[in-house]
Amino acid sequence: MGQIVQNKQMSIADTLGLGFMTFAFFLGAGNLIFPPLAGFLAGENMTLAMIGFLITAVTLPLITLIAVAKANGKIMGLLPPLAAMIFAVAIYIVIGPAFAAPRAGLVAYEMGFKPFLADSNASFMVAGVMLNISQLIYTLIFFGGAMLLALYPGKLLDSVGKILTPIMLVLLIGLAISVLVLPGSDLGQAVGDYQSSPLTKGILEGYNTMDTLASLIFGMLIIDILRRKGVSDSKDQTKYLIRAALIAAAGLAFVYISLFYLGASAGDLAVGADNGGVILTNYVNHEFGSLGQILLAAVVTLACLTTVIGLVTACAEFFNDLIPRISYKVFVVIMSLACATVANVGLAQLISISVPVLYTIYPVAIALVAVTFLTKQFSMPELSHRVTLSVALAFGIIDGLKAAGFDMSVVDFMPLHNEGMAWLLPTGITIVACLMIKKAKPEPVLS
Repeated sequence: MGQIVQNKQMSIADTLGLGFMTFAFFLGAGNLIFPPLAGFLAGENMTLAMIGFLITAVTLPLITLIAVAKANGKIMGLLPPLAAMIFAVAIYIVIGPAFAAPRAGLVAYEMGFKPFLADSNASFMVAGVMLNISQLIYTLIFFGGAMLLALYPGKLLDSVGKILTPIMLVLLIGLAISVLVLPGSDLGQAVGDYQSSPLTKGILEGYNTMDTLASLIFGMLIIDILRRKGVSDSKDQTKYLIRAALIAAAGLAFVYISLFYLGASAGDLAVGADNGGVILTNYVNHEFGSLGQILLAAVVTLACLTTVIGLVTACAEFFNDLIPRISYKVFVVIMSLACATVANVGLAQLISISVPVLYTIYPVAIALVAVTFLTKQFSMPELSHRVTLSVALAFGIIDGLKAAGFDMSVVDFMPLHNEGMAWLLPTGITIVACLMIKKAKPEPVLS
């Protein structure tokens, strides 16, 4: 018979563990560094900016996880095989070794280790590249640890969901309570785009967490973990995945709201900060001193480590399925080494490079989720999926080029182009047009 046919039910403790693990996978670098800065810059317009941020950083990832469950993990099944493979490879590279995982390692270094160093500037030159010694050593140890934990994915639920996450959650709850209880500064003036369009700016800032892209991957990873636990029925897999997604979404919303408020009420603690990590560090130092700094280092390191474990595991499984002759464990080693290498580029550079890529790829991911939910309403689902994603990609490229600094004034006439969301209206119109297409009824045969 081969595989176990029986379908196990998950206990409440297992379901909570799965939810905590899902939350831990999502709660990484971007989730901690972007909300405080966004809150500070939004100032008096914090509420609208926060709603926008929650749309792309909580609601969309939650809906995406449900879409993956609804499609039984085959969310790209109606695309041409080559296009589906290219899109999947692009997402895995972006949220794996190219951006998200190295960024998590860098944030762990910047916030969890660097503040304790007397001298963090010692560096040396290799092949024309200047490398920071402490950063290099830290990233090698950090990604080495993630690699060891990712080599045994069957134990992920137990090690991440039941041990690491509850510790991290307790520390985050303590931080959130302090933000609400301790007096902060008055909300300042909104800055830049947060003055004119705080909601749209908040939506675009939510892109930076990369969580909607991660949901496409984590959804499949969670289904795989459920199969390993003996949950073989697809309806049960969907049920448990949705429960896990709801737990994760509640946790993320709680963290974001408290961090937004922390940034908005930080006052002088945030002056001159170029990322939210600096604001968070300054706040904790100011309110709790060295003990607080140690606790923050623990939270950040745990958050980033659990995210990297999830990303390395998911990427290694994907590329192992794609190229079976190279084993899963070899891919774990390759991914971990690639992450450690990219992490030594530097945090500010990594974020600036990733923004245009996200502006291009995010519209396609959002469109994919939308058409997945509407598949049964389309009379020609395959065509509808392909046309909608092509339109989202075409306009996403325009937004990406603008974010990269190219002169795109020729398309200024397009609605929402200046806000960086030129893709939204054309993609929406395409979906409506696809819904209105009716299959031609066969002509009655005259006898």
